[in-house]
Amino acid sequence: MDPEPAPATKARAVFVLGLVALLTGAFVGGVIPAMLALLLARQVSREHYAAGGYLLGAKWIRRGRTLAWIGVVLALTTLVIAAIAGLLHLAEAPGGQDFDPGTD
Repeated sequence: MDPEPAPATKARAVFVLGLVALLTGAFVGGVIPAMLALLLARQVSREHYAAGGYLLGAKWIRRGRTLAWIGVVLALTTLVIAAIAGLLHLAEAPGGQDFDPGTD
């Protein structure tokens, strides 16, 4: 007799962490919940495979993993934009002469 399929509680945690990563990804703080979601998703996927189909929640894992990667991409985009803005700010240094006006 086969056991009844049971919902995987960690699958919902992966989704929630992925959602938090998405919402905070633009503030670079989303990297932490994204990494936690990706690590937990790997663990839950292994448990899901080992359970032989008696754990439910594969959709939640997939959605959470996708949201976590989007959060990572948002954080990286924010860092690249900040670096470009910093370089542009440095490039706006006042031009002209760096020496006395009477120097040849």
